[in-house]
Amino acid sequence: MEVRNIYKDIPAPLELHEDSRGRIVDVFYQTDIQHVAVIDSNDGALRGNHYHKHTTQHYLMTSGAMEYWYKPLGSDKPAECVVIRKGDLLTTPPDEIHALRVIEPNTQFVVFTAGKRGGKDYESDTYRVPNIIPEGK
Repeated sequence: MEVRNIYKDIPAPLELHEDSRGRIVDVFYQTDIQHVAVIDSNDGALRGNHYHKHTTQHYLMTSGAMEYWYKPLGSDKPAECVVIRKGDLLTTPPDEIHALRVIEPNTQFVVFTAGKRGGKDYESDTYRVPNIIPEGK
């Protein structure tokens, strides 16, 4: 798992261009993306509790906030959590179990996928697991 804010953490070769009209910030450059989805979620919604064997996903928060719970596949340790907010770009590598819990109303994020995820392939590289979010958290 990796998190960076697209407005603050701009690694080369990505760039941010800003003038009196506003700004344009690179999110990806020369990246192989096969699917993009916009996800709108209600406060308290739980998503995920799965992993992918071959797929990498990048979550770009456009509004609201959510908890991202994660742990390596096969680990006996409890899941860890980071909170991601508007402008944060989080990357989920293959074999990372992940669950998402929305913590603000009107949360929206865009998922960019390198690998199978859309259309008829939506579940072809998705492996469901029991809830990894600890009770009472």
